[in-house]
Amino acid sequence: MSRRRLIVGGMLSATVAGPGFVRAQSAVTVRLVAASDLKFALTKLLVRYQTETGQKVEATYGSSGSFAQQIQQGLQTDLFLSADEGFVDKLAEAGLTRSVTTPAGQSADRGALYAVGRIAIYVPTESPLTLDTALSGLKAQWHQVSKFSIANPEHAPYGRAAREALQQLGLWERVQPKLVLGENISQATQFVATGAAQAGITALSLALAPEVARFGRHLALPANLHAPLRQRMVLLKSATPAAAAFYDYLQSPAARETLRAFGFTV
Repeated sequence: MSRRRLIVGGMLSATVAGPGFVRAQSAVTVRLVAASDLKFALTKLLVRYQTETGQKVEATYGSSGSFAQQIQQGLQTDLFLSADEGFVDKLAEAGLTRSVTTPAGQSADRGALYAVGRIAIYVPTESPLTLDTALSGLKAQWHQVSKFSIANPEHAPYGRAAREALQQLGLWERVQPKLVLGENISQATQFVATGAAQAGITALSLALAPEVARFGRHLALPANLHAPLRQRMVLLKSATPAAAAFYDYLQSPAARETLRAFGFTV
């Protein structure tokens, strides 16, 4: 395995714990699962929160659809940050989210919208491909692409958005023979960053992260090319008060400012 692949693979790894030193370590660890597009934005928030409060938080990143299925099958976690609010709705309908009191009585919580995401075309730094919002440069230079990467649209919201955008731009059929699917948007991005694919569609939040930007060039695609990536989070039935406190923090002005810096609309 090349050094570049080792570096990129490490940066986009699935699980991230808090910093080794915090002001006052809590005995209770908050456990959350989050969409892969949050890898760098949420990690920054975790480090800040843990340093300020001493509360340990452990995050695992992956496909929203896969996490929703795992939660339905018994995965124990406090908080779920999905890249598609539809998965949160399904968990609420299944009675797996925390109960909240409404004028009508007790009901399953449907959480809070925390961000709206964007997608971007992404190529390796040394790529000769021309980037534009209509992907006309990609069409003209398609012979230089042997592999094109997106997240699996069957369970990854960013993969579904990529497919919709390619369909709108008349590229979906052309892409098919060269398509490689990442299990989630982090893996799809890794394929391009390591040179395994010559181009792909990633989350703007990943492309803007310095850790990813050093390996490639990107251009945000128009939001009207796909259904809005409305990202919702929710506390699960097993959520602790410590998890509820972190959930509230994610809705604070400071957290929203960080999310905006990574290309999210909040």
